[in-house]
Amino acid sequence: MVLGLLLTVVLVAAAGIGLWVWSVWADTPPIDTLKPAHEGATSVVFAADGSRLGYIQSDTIRNPVRGDAVPADLRQATVAIEDQNFYEHGGVDPEAIARAAWEDVKAGAPVQGGSTITQQLVRNLYIAHPQEDLERKIEEAKLAQEYEDRYSKSQILTKYLNTASYGTIDGRTAIGVQAAAETYFSKPVSELNLAESALLAGLPQAPSEYNPFLNPKAALHRRNEVLQAMREQRYLNQSDYEQALQSGLGMDRGYKYETIREPYFFDYVTQQLIDRYGVNTVRNGGLKVYTTINPTLQAAARQAIANHPFSGPSSALVSIDPSNGHIVAMASSQSYSAGDQFNLAAFGHRQPGSSFKPYVLTAAIRQGMNPDTTYYNGKSPVTLTLDDGTTWTVNNAEPGGGTMSVREATVNSVNAIYAQLDLDTGPDNVRQTAYDLGITTHLDGYPAEGIGGLRIGVTPLEMANAYATFADGGIQNTPTAISKVVFPDGDADVPEEGERTRTISDGIAYEVTDVLKGVIESGTGTAANFGCPAAGKTGTTDDFTDAWFVGYTTELSTAVWVGYASSRTSMGYSAFGGTYAAPIWHDYMETAHGGFCGEFPQPQSPIAFSSSWSGDHEVSESTPSYSTGTGGTSTYTPPSTSTTGQYPPEYYAPGAGDAPAPNPSSGGDVSAGDDTSGGDSGTSTGPPPTSNAGGNGNGNGVGGGTGAG
Repeated sequence: MVLGLLLTVVLVAAAGIGLWVWSVWADTPPIDTLKPAHEGATSVVFAADGSRLGYIQSDTIRNPVRGDAVPADLRQATVAIEDQNFYEHGGVDPEAIARAAWEDVKAGAPVQGGSTITQQLVRNLYIAHPQEDLERKIEEAKLAQEYEDRYSKSQILTKYLNTASYGTIDGRTAIGVQAAAETYFSKPVSELNLAESALLAGLPQAPSEYNPFLNPKAALHRRNEVLQAMREQRYLNQSDYEQALQSGLGMDRGYKYETIREPYFFDYVTQQLIDRYGVNTVRNGGLKVYTTINPTLQAAARQAIANHPFSGPSSALVSIDPSNGHIVAMASSQSYSAGDQFNLAAFGHRQPGSSFKPYVLTAAIRQGMNPDTTYYNGKSPVTLTLDDGTTWTVNNAEPGGGTMSVREATVNSVNAIYAQLDLDTGPDNVRQTAYDLGITTHLDGYPAEGIGGLRIGVTPLEMANAYATFADGGIQNTPTAISKVVFPDGDADVPEEGERTRTISDGIAYEVTDVLKGVIESGTGTAANFGCPAAGKTGTTDDFTDAWFVGYTTELSTAVWVGYASSRTSMGYSAFGGTYAAPIWHDYMETAHGGFCGEFPQPQSPIAFSSSWSGDHEVSESTPSYSTGTGGTSTYTPPSTSTTGQYPPEYYAPGAGDAPAPNPSSGGDVSAGDDTSGGDSGTSTGPPPTSNAGGNGNGNGVGGGTGAG
């Protein structure tokens, strides 16, 4: 009886879904009744106060070409990387949809699209207000099938190659392969060689990430992926494949500049619009785009950075409204120019140092750990034995340490204690907590991540957003730069409306905040104290290559990073999060808050600590002596690649601690290497001091190497 009832419910539900799909399909107008997008009004972008940031140009470099002007290499490369079954399907590729769905399931989030070349083309040509939903996908599928009935594969591919987006530079996008060839190589598309064709073919999937002017390392990797796909699909022989792999990018810019306000932010917004609505709608749709950037706060960010200039290192700042995820300020010390258009604030992945420790703290408190009654021995060096028998040695910045609570260890940024806490909490649990709070970059779940040793690094944008979850009482927002898009017919789209998710209780958020307030009041971040209730954490990486301060009030969550944009270069022994980044944060937040000072509200669901929580490395409050750790309760087991019995270097990050910093002065020039008071450094046994176990930084501020603290 029950089984039959359940089966009936399932069948009725399936029938209902099928009827809805059929209804959407039937309601989609035939393609011969639709007019493709054509040249229209220029779209304009506004700041949050209504002032104009600039126009999105409709008279950009765009010169459609005949199919016979496109080299065979470029046509084949596009099919190989974008739609390998292009010549077999009828507009929709079920195999690609299934493959993309499987990748999304594995990742736990949308990471791969299943749209064919034809679907992407009809989206650009026929769907005026494209939304990221199932209804739009159904419409695309029907139109794609009808388009395939009307045009040959050669015509479809040529049309796609003339309408795809190949990257945004200076607020202008290269549309079509001719514009792309002229932009990136200063030559017509007909003269492109194999390697150049492969580079262009790889751009449409993620034009910002793979743009060779913004990220040459990623562009080279993507180009080689395209070449590999061509080789696997037998478009290339082995000899041509290997020869193309050996060639450089060979970039030769060929475009004129368009002056706009806040060009880094403008490019960021433009690419988001194109990714969402399609290039034709954005460039020629007459959109009115209202962004979240606050000119007053943006000016405050620029001034705060200018107050603390460095000779060599760059600074980047991102500030977010915790209540809705709106990016209100995004600034850096770099000048937007022909040779430097990489947005450090949005895309610069760097080692976070001790600014990552709050995620360990949060993960432990989620399990019931009380930071006031949980004690560890903080004396260093501490050698921890992992589950596979390898050892991991961690040093504090200063000698001594002794037994202290987790709260004290947070305020004083004690690496030895946080390494033990990470193992007792479980590195995988720490990784999941970081994701829940808002970190989007891939994490590996290695123990060293707990003290900031990340293989890839994190960006100021995602750090500001993750800390904003604490500020908003445990509610995580999707960071957004666009508040509203108004179409010529008056319809409005609010891209990120309603995307608020509670990921931790307000009680947990309040407890974390209470601990982090001590960092500013009496710990390593005293230079950030501007007289109002605030919480935050300093971060300094090994060899003094990165300095962070990430903190928040009830109104704003702000991340500040200082370091060399193009390499992992030491800034000198005085370069700590508390001495380099915290003063910038202080100046910005002081101006941004004006006369407002608000206390963090009491939680509606106070945390109930667990009396049974304990860790293998935990000690009693009265324990006076130092003892070596003997392994954690985490289920993490790193690959056993060590032949020395030590923690394998590729999963290891030495730590640099943070000492209390002086209160900020009224500004002045602090050059890298100057002997300012405050700060300290630490090392860990593992790779030699010159080792960059996580990889070298590249020319776009994407950091590698080791570092925590």
